[in-house]
Amino acid sequence: MAVTVKDIARVADVSIATVSRALNGLGSVTGKTRAHVLKVAADLGYIPHAGARSLSSRRTQCVGVVLPDLYGEFFSEVIRGIDRIARSQGLHLLLSSSHGDVEELAAALRAMRGRVDGLLVMSPHVDADMLDQNVPASMPMVLMNTPQPGERHSSVSVDNYGGAAAMVRHLVGRGHRQIAMIGGPEDNFDARERLRGFRETLQRLRPGARPLVLRGDFSEEAGYRAGRQLLSMTTRPDAVFAANDMMAIGCLFALHEGGVRVPEDIALAGFDDIPIARFVTPPLTTVRVRIDDLGHRAMERLASLIDDNDSANGTTEQLSCELVVRQSCGARPARPHPPTRT
Repeated sequence: MAVTVKDIARVADVSIATVSRALNGLGSVTGKTRAHVLKVAADLGYIPHAGARSLSSRRTQCVGVVLPDLYGEFFSEVIRGIDRIARSQGLHLLLSSSHGDVEELAAALRAMRGRVDGLLVMSPHVDADMLDQNVPASMPMVLMNTPQPGERHSSVSVDNYGGAAAMVRHLVGRGHRQIAMIGGPEDNFDARERLRGFRETLQRLRPGARPLVLRGDFSEEAGYRAGRQLLSMTTRPDAVFAANDMMAIGCLFALHEGGVRVPEDIALAGFDDIPIARFVTPPLTTVRVRIDDLGHRAMERLASLIDDNDSANGTTEQLSCELVVRQSCGARPARPHPPTRT
């Protein structure tokens, strides 16, 4: 049977209250008594009960992470950044996915109640009412790449607009005139900001141009379908900017299948700079997002909120992007442009 606090008290010949104070490091026990109790506990093979400890300390040492999906290099990099900081703080992760569905998001948030000390949330479906209904007001929370519902919650996001604008400036500067974009999911915050940066910058640099936007969902399959659509066109654009690297890679495969050369016939660019982007042929020009930094900074902020026990003062942080030029856009590799900031 498991050793209990009562067993330790009996063998150490002290009260149960003294054992509890010694095990929890409280200052009302002398050093000699604490050392004696800890030695008895070790000799008996005592293992602290995590549930009981969380009741007394009101801490679970766990953090909830709710993402739209857990598949793909983007989310694995976000989780890696989160985990690096969580480990350094002695915190464990409880992961869940909303699968892009608002009801599943609400269910995931409700399931976290009482199990975590704080929440990291990435979702296009977040608004103030939704959070008020499903998350206790006292729960520390940080939003990642998510529309900010008011000023109460902290957020960390990527400068998606600035990154897309930098890519359009680069492609226009390379002499490309007909530039198409493969967009992301319509309800996705990142995708909307990247599309807005594409449209507004193209309109500013090429007034009167009618941008071609092909539908996508951030998957390789969507990029492949867009590539097949490009192959069927009588007049093709001379450059394609995909809203993420996975779609750019899918598009690249379709173009190769159709005998269209990249970049000689069509230039191609992506967004995110996932690890595989530099290893495809030709290597992919892209907008570098330090994806693990997104998780890193969000987890740092959440750990601070948990320690300070103050979730009422929200902060907003935006991470800059970096243009990475490789062969897929028809340019020689160059030193990355300075980060673009809004």
